[in-house]
Amino acid sequence: MKLLITGARGQLGLALQRRSSVEHEVVAVGHTELDIADAVACKRMIAQVRPDAVLNCAAYTAVDKAETDDEAAFAINAKGAGNIAAACAEIGAFPVHFSTDYVFDGAATRPYVETNQTNPLGVYGQTKLQGELAVAAASPAHLIFRLSWVYSNDGANFYKTMLRLAADRPVLRVVADQFGVPNYTGDLAEAIATVLSRSRGELERLSGLYHLSARGATNWCEFARAIMQGAGLATVVEAIGTVDYPTPAKRPAYSVLDSAKFNDAFAFENTDWRQGLARCLASRYGAQSGGAAKLMNCRN
Repeated sequence: MKLLITGARGQLGLALQRRSSVEHEVVAVGHTELDIADAVACKRMIAQVRPDAVLNCAAYTAVDKAETDDEAAFAINAKGAGNIAAACAEIGAFPVHFSTDYVFDGAATRPYVETNQTNPLGVYGQTKLQGELAVAAASPAHLIFRLSWVYSNDGANFYKTMLRLAADRPVLRVVADQFGVPNYTGDLAEAIATVLSRSRGELERLSGLYHLSARGATNWCEFARAIMQGAGLATVVEAIGTVDYPTPAKRPAYSVLDSAKFNDAFAFENTDWRQGLARCLASRYGAQSGGAAKLMNCRN
């Protein structure tokens, strides 16, 4: 299969390149090669590459900045997503799009399924939801995967921020009343590899919206503590409330995603989030020892 990956320099795009290139021909482009907000450029690029599938990882992910930069967020997350899907439809390529848990308001008390009512709290979530709708409208054959709390050793993310801050601070204060599931990009890429192993006919039959997430659930504070444990760091992580750490964009208090539909459709078995963290730490430090080994043995 020939794949075009957009947003290729982001953490998800990099992980998908590494994993997909094992079995597929991959063309990867970043923002400098393709501005997905430009519909003409999208059509030109996809017509030129003529991929079997397009994995659209390009996104505006600055959640707080989006509150005052809504036009740019909309151009990429909503209009851009639709541009990619429309260009795919013109040549018969299959669009694969990635969305977010931030389409929900966090009022739930059990994991969200795909049919739950969406109600984004901020601009970022609103534009990502609009992107989902644009993809579905532009291409009847499509796959949309909602992800949550994505992290890796690439790019900017919570995991890397915690490790950076821990190098200089003996104590970190982290929010403990927002719950979700951390997802290592290496594990997400493995799940997408399972998807891409299916035939075009199967992908069309399975078209639609899916939640894709590791098992288990945690909060930001406990995630930070697990990072410290796995990295063998003595930094103390103190719990604070959302009220103690105000941000321009309101976050959902609970955004755990239920992946049962994905697991059933693609015969995939996801692992506990702590095992994903152990794999990420092992990739960073070169060995599974100490705290990382303990995390690897965790089962939900």
